[in-house]
Amino acid sequence: MKKTLIVVDMQNDFIDMALGTKEAVAIVPKVKEKIEEYIKEGNEVIYTRDTHFENYLDTPEGKKLPVPHCIKGTKGWEIADGLYVEGAKIIDKPNFGWPNWDREELFDVELVGLCTDICVVSNALIIKANFPDIKVSVDRNCCAGVTPESHNAALLTMQMCQIDVK
Repeated sequence: MKKTLIVVDMQNDFIDMALGTKEAVAIVPKVKEKIEEYIKEGNEVIYTRDTHFENYLDTPEGKKLPVPHCIKGTKGWEIADGLYVEGAKIIDKPNFGWPNWDREELFDVELVGLCTDICVVSNALIIKANFPDIKVSVDRNCCAGVTPESHNAALLTMQMCQIDVK
């Protein structure tokens, strides 16, 4: 059965730059391994990229989180070295969750990436709510949250919403 891996916001700013954490750095090799596994099996990999602009601090999000990050065209906005697979789809999303997922490109969906408690949970819930027939899972070892506590809280929230947490 065909599967889709969604690699959420594995960008430099979330790993080891503006909003990086040691937990985010720690998952990079695991995420790389997961991507390689999907490609080897002939499955689809889709990347999301948090995308902001120079006016970020003037946006509603920027007013609540006044740390410029993932500004389009900067090093921080780029997907971390060694993770992108040539030719794979990239979705530049201006918000936490992407509301325009296409049912035609989603099979058995697994999400990995950053941050568990913001963008991973948002996208998992959007997909689950809009496509209840799709199996949605998250690999806890290939995700990191803003804090370990909020990571665990997001995993519990997803489990309660019938998303499989591996």
